Amino acid sequence: MKIGRYLVLSAFFIGLPITFGDRGLLDNFHKKEQLMTIKKTNHQVTVENIALKKNIILLRGDMSFIEKTARNELGMVRRGDLVYRKGQ
Repeated sequence: MKIGRYLVLSAFFIGLPITFGDRGLLDNFHKKEQLMTIKKTNHQVTVENIALKKNIILLRGDMSFIEKTARNELGMVRRGDLVYRKGQ
C-alpha cells in the first residue's frame, strides 16, 4: 500500500514540472500561439511589401499613375482645371 502511495506522489511531483514548468505543456501551448501571431504578421508584411513594390514600379514608369498619385495624394491640379472649394 505504501509503494502505491509513493508511486502516486512521485508521478504527481514529476507531472508538475512537465505541465507547468519552463518548456512544459502550457509553455508549449503559449509558444504555439505566439508563433501563429508572428506568422500572421509576417504574411501581412509580405503582402504589403508586394503592393509597395508594384507602386514603385508604376511610379518609375507609368505617367498616368504618377499623375493620378499627384492629384490624389498631393492635391495637385493640372493647368486649366477648375478647382471647387467647399465653404466653411
